[in-house]
Amino acid sequence: MSLTAKQHEKAAFESNKLAKRLRREVGQAIADFNMIEDGDKVMVCLSGGKDSFGLLDVLLYLKEKAPIHFDIVAVNLDQKQPGFPEEVLPNYLTGLGIPFHIENEDTYSIVKRVIPEGKTTCSLCSRLRRGVLYRVAGELGATKIALGHHRDDILATLFLNLFFGGKLKTMPPKLVSDDGRNIVIRPLAYCREKDLEAWAQVREFPIIPCNLCGSQPNLQRQQVKQMLVEWEKRFPGRIETMFRSLANVVPSHLLDAKLFDFANLKTTGRPDPDGDTAFDVDEFSDPAIIPLEFKALQR
Repeated sequence: MSLTAKQHEKAAFESNKLAKRLRREVGQAIADFNMIEDGDKVMVCLSGGKDSFGLLDVLLYLKEKAPIHFDIVAVNLDQKQPGFPEEVLPNYLTGLGIPFHIENEDTYSIVKRVIPEGKTTCSLCSRLRRGVLYRVAGELGATKIALGHHRDDILATLFLNLFFGGKLKTMPPKLVSDDGRNIVIRPLAYCREKDLEAWAQVREFPIIPCNLCGSQPNLQRQQVKQMLVEWEKRFPGRIETMFRSLANVVPSHLLDAKLFDFANLKTTGRPDPDGDTAFDVDEFSDPAIIPLEFKALQR
């Protein structure tokens, strides 16, 4: 067997393994949070980026394999950004042979008019886009709105709220929209961004860059994302551990009196595994993820 043939074989093996992992993770997230139910019409928001392409691709596969029936409609909001290749997505979706809708709404001009030059545009852009998509979901009769946020987005949002918002919250995998009329789901919640990047290359998605905010290198989200990348390099496994913590919350060991009744706390006379021993170092199962700063204090 030639070297080239071996390389092709290895590439095919890795691609198949990646496909199985992404499909398994999306399927698990859907099951864990009951994201998609029998008879649902899922509106997949397609921006033209790698994440939304990956989301649509995996959901189309799962639609054929799932034990329940659900429909998919792909929706793109053409925000009228200068130079936006408006033919790319219609051509791609027509080739897939699936229902789709392109909504034309000039939110770009609004953002550029309202936000001063040099200021972050993402917040207003997101709000405008969200409002349009919620309206379109109602017009199309969609019962779920699927967004392409992945595990790294969820972690980055956690730290954005922690560092800049003074809140301990992030993007949930499933929520009721702020207008109270839509269920929003994030089926990629368990997927790593690097896997979605690799899958985009395998599938050769026609990626469309966002020209509206792509020239804003100092965005807080980008700073946090870079921090997480550096942590993963220095402490392999830390990102995975942090993500697991989002599903393992102990309200009695935080400070929110609305979540835990500290005022009426009483002794029970019974041992409590979540008592003060919960802070001991021995609780950390993997020493590799203990911050170096903490290790320094032990010396």
